[in-house]
Amino acid sequence: MEKRIDLTKSVYELAKEYPELVTLMSGLGFSEITKSAMLNSVGKLTTIPNGAKMKGISMEAVITAFRENGFEPVQAVETAEASDNRAEQLKEYLRRLGEGEDIERVRADFVDKFSEVEASEIMEAEQRLLKEGIPLSEVQRLCDVHSALFHGTTTEEKAASADYSDKNAKAAKLENIVGHPLYTFKKENEALSALLNQYHATGDKKLLSSIRELAIHYAKKGDLLYPHLKVKYGISGPADVMWTVDDEIRDEFADLMKKNEEDADWNARLCAVLKRVEEMIYKEQNILFPICAVNFTESEWFSIYQDAKDYAVCFGVEREKWDMAEQVSVMKMNAYDGEIVMPGGHMTIEQLTALLNTIPLEISFIDADNVNRFFNEGPKVFKRPGMAIDREVFSCHPPKIEPMVRAIINDFRNGKRDSVPVWMEKGGHIMLVTYMVVRDKNGNYLGTAELVQDMEFAKEHFKG
Repeated sequence: MEKRIDLTKSVYELAKEYPELVTLMSGLGFSEITKSAMLNSVGKLTTIPNGAKMKGISMEAVITAFRENGFEPVQAVETAEASDNRAEQLKEYLRRLGEGEDIERVRADFVDKFSEVEASEIMEAEQRLLKEGIPLSEVQRLCDVHSALFHGTTTEEKAASADYSDKNAKAAKLENIVGHPLYTFKKENEALSALLNQYHATGDKKLLSSIRELAIHYAKKGDLLYPHLKVKYGISGPADVMWTVDDEIRDEFADLMKKNEEDADWNARLCAVLKRVEEMIYKEQNILFPICAVNFTESEWFSIYQDAKDYAVCFGVEREKWDMAEQVSVMKMNAYDGEIVMPGGHMTIEQLTALLNTIPLEISFIDADNVNRFFNEGPKVFKRPGMAIDREVFSCHPPKIEPMVRAIINDFRNGKRDSVPVWMEKGGHIMLVTYMVVRDKNGNYLGTAELVQDMEFAKEHFKG
């Protein structure tokens, strides 16, 4: 007997109705469906077409697999297929831009066929290019010209220019909540835009040191937004493309500031990188932030707000208190109770937390599944956002660093090494970062510890 699947129902509802769907959907790439916590939370809010969109999975492939296994999708089939075709069209526009076609010709075709476009659809198109084997460097290069094509056409832009009565203007609403992370991000972008305009008007090189504070702004995005979108919601485009562009902008700016000779080449490079900064502001406001606003829950924003306190102020934008988040934080602290029993004794959670925070080290622990399990608290040279807990460690590093992290952990897992010390200078201080394998009494791999220690005291001691 044919089993009919209503694609307007939530993933949770369908999994309860047909338990065999869990295995089938997992095989299609919906891996989170096997995790009961995800199914019972996000699964209740997500339909299969929406989930496929976030994961970059073709609805055509989903429908085919369902039919091959005795299921007949109903209701939203036509809509899902239309959405799939729409994404393919958008992808083709991006491809034409990448091949060097005149942007005005591409724009004319685009305007003729699309009256509006979702920011998430732009990201989906970029993700499809990556899945098809287009090198990251190519998609990353396209990232700098995409905004020129879509300026004024995204639904998020249109919503932002409305009176906020539109329920889809979530980003605009959040940006107006004093102290909310998007409120702060927007204020920083406004301040950065003002600095850029001032520099273009005056050519005052003294302004460049303030503009360079974009490194702090980008670090917050890299730690708090990109990985969460990728890991929790399967939206990898920002992490794979925008994050890399952030790093390139930051590195290029730093290199320019090191050079003493401000010749024609130097000025041309500066002009180019400042243009990239302007385009990134646009993409944040009209693509990244709306995607975050649509997906992130209120409790996730609370966590991001708390984690953001670890970062320095940039562009003169002082942190403002988000009253609701502060109240929730107090309630959570008051809810903790109990003791931890260990072979060497027992301690309350308060005592153990205080002890770990007193040790003059930044301590991180990654378990045997490569998942972040613990960071001690306090000021850190290397930021460790609480949102990264229970997230795969590789997602917390820029693409260019990830291979090194994987290599170290694999060596630990395979018994090739027990520790990797890395000496570096950070903020004018000599730092020792030690990666250490953690094994049980029988030598079984339990995980990896990262210990960061400020060694400036030793330098001063031995000087004397």
